[in-house]
Amino acid sequence: MTTTASAPVGVSTATEHPALHVQAFGLTDRGKVRPTNEDQFLIADLTQALRLHGSSFPQPGIRYADERAYLFLVADGMGGHQAGEQASALAVATIEAFVLDTFRCFGHFEGEAGQEVLAQLQAALRQADKQVIAEGARHPELRGMGTTVTLAYALGSQLFVAHVGSSRCYLLRRGQFRQLTHDHTYTDEMVRHGFLTPEEAVGHRFRHVLVNAVGGDKAGVDVEAHRFDLEPSDCLLVCSDGLTEAVPAQRIRDVLQEEEEPKIACERLVAEANASGGTDNITVIVARFEAPADPRG
Repeated sequence: MTTTASAPVGVSTATEHPALHVQAFGLTDRGKVRPTNEDQFLIADLTQALRLHGSSFPQPGIRYADERAYLFLVADGMGGHQAGEQASALAVATIEAFVLDTFRCFGHFEGEAGQEVLAQLQAALRQADKQVIAEGARHPELRGMGTTVTLAYALGSQLFVAHVGSSRCYLLRRGQFRQLTHDHTYTDEMVRHGFLTPEEAVGHRFRHVLVNAVGGDKAGVDVEAHRFDLEPSDCLLVCSDGLTEAVPAQRIRDVLQEEEEPKIACERLVAEANASGGTDNITVIVARFEAPADPRG
């Protein structure tokens, strides 16, 4: 029996950078072979709030700013005895708390400010690495557990991506489907150093071996980080390799182009991965960015 979990979000931003309307949906599925689901995902929006403790005239107790940021995150755990499930959940919870405590106010993240955002996101993943390592040290049955982490943080028309492992982040723009992250696997390292061709890496028996993960056998993680500009009509995909191993990139692009509704796109992608065997857990987040409607009509 297949189990699924999902979460939608459909809200608008209102920044000067400029604002983009965001619609997103996430779906995770155990697949057809694995006994448990070690994937986790998170879709969240962050906003500034003013909590009123006293006033000389009546007004709402809490006021929220129009400006919002969005966090999309996928983690694919690894380790026996459900350790992978615990590693991915702990990593997500740690990053969620770090982001909440760190990004207390929003700016327009130009120049050095943008670099600071990337540095903070890298720090969030390093903090998750420390927490997963520490938890494994406290519980011998969890020792060596780890997880991939791929996150995207969007504010206005800016996108910040931080990544470790073999989950992926893609951007679909005007028919061009671009992978924004690199796989941190043994075979991809071999390709980058010229010891394997991309064609030889496909189906290679070591293609699932990670060389970089949150947690694992030793502390320390190398966090890949990038910054991009978003445009209206962009579509973002964050997913675990349960999707990309089962469904070719061109087919993923076709589904995203055919389905405007993120929920339906997620359901179709998971269904296609299961139809191709469903040999791994499958997790997908689809987010669409659009220019808000003109209030003047």
